[in-house]
Amino acid sequence: MQIIDKYFNDLSDTQHRQFAQLDELYRDWNAKINVISRKDIDNLYEHHVLHSLAIGRFIRFKAGTRILDFGTGGGFPGIPLAILFPECRFKLIDGTGKKIRVANEVAKAIGLTNVVAEHLRGEEEKGHFDFIVSRAVMPMPDLMKIVKKNIAKASNNALPNGVICLKGGNLQAELQPYKNIVEVAPISSWFEEEWFKEKNVIYIPC
Repeated sequence: MQIIDKYFNDLSDTQHRQFAQLDELYRDWNAKINVISRKDIDNLYEHHVLHSLAIGRFIRFKAGTRILDFGTGGGFPGIPLAILFPECRFKLIDGTGKKIRVANEVAKAIGLTNVVAEHLRGEEEKGHFDFIVSRAVMPMPDLMKIVKKNIAKASNNALPNGVICLKGGNLQAELQPYKNIVEVAPISSWFEEEWFKEKNVIYIPC
């Protein structure tokens, strides 16, 4: 938890308790259903929770914002963001049912009331959202083809509605189709840990 407190020192008691509960819950569930690499579970807060919260450094979602977490796995970035933004509404979807079970059980255990997790492929999702968030599930052009139908037209945040992804490495080729509108924000500008070098928040307005 120290790494969360380091960068987010204005959390409420409820938020602090919810973040603190994640370690035991994910260790317990990961022993039954592998949603995080076994060798990476000790890095839960840096590599998964704080990484997810980089989106919360990029944009402060207004109350009432609707967010779809596409390919959430065991709940990233959706669950950490739902803790950080309790007045926003999150839907988490994934094509693997057992991973959604973990996300649902974790959300229930920590008392998150602003999250719905559903076993669903992106092509099947019919709802409309202000933002789609994701952690490098597929190349951006493929993702955009699937989720463009789910972006609501009216924008209420400081940024226009769109897609916000966590991605690393060389992104030049896959972002080429969006070169005039894409915004690439290096996570290392917010978090100093070595692991975040060459990791980015990618935003494409729709």
